[in-house]
Amino acid sequence: MKKSLVVLALAILLMPLTAMAQTDIFEKYSNSDNVTYASIKPKMFQMLAGIDIETDSKEAQEYMKMVKSITSFKTLATDDKNVAGDIAKWVKARSGSLEELMEIKDDGVVVKFYVKEGRNENFVAELLMFVNGLDAVTKDLDVNVNGKKRGMESVLVSFTGDIDLNQLSKLINAFDLPGGKELDKKKK
Repeated sequence: MKKSLVVLALAILLMPLTAMAQTDIFEKYSNSDNVTYASIKPKMFQMLAGIDIETDSKEAQEYMKMVKSITSFKTLATDDKNVAGDIAKWVKARSGSLEELMEIKDDGVVVKFYVKEGRNENFVAELLMFVNGLDAVTKDLDVNVNGKKRGMESVLVSFTGDIDLNQLSKLINAFDLPGGKELDKKKK
């Protein structure tokens, strides 16, 4: 009986620690002064899906179709080493339930793409992109956010929905973002 009480007491004491470990990183840092946070809620994507844009451009129609398939977009960016470390730990823990799609290393910067498979191999239910080590390449840039000089160490981006990888790679390439060409190769 005594053993049962000790185990129960330990379980109660450790509950807050396990809850903190599972905390959504976006919620945790959404109000932090050391983080730039953006979140586009499902309602916004529903509104975008309701917009009827008439265009003859097949490419524009495909982009709109992809935008309509996204249900959530969240991003965190920080120059705070402690916050960046916390984000890296969260990504590592989260990556266990995702598949690493690709990794790019260049000049101290590491970019990783993770996905959660969707309805088939061409679609993903979640895309997580993590960029770490940006301070090495951005330290000389004069970036100001709300009048405050900001550097950049880490960026975390999450998309959820029914996302077509073919369209996503075209969008990444159109904006000349890193990883687009590699994403094209992965899907072939």
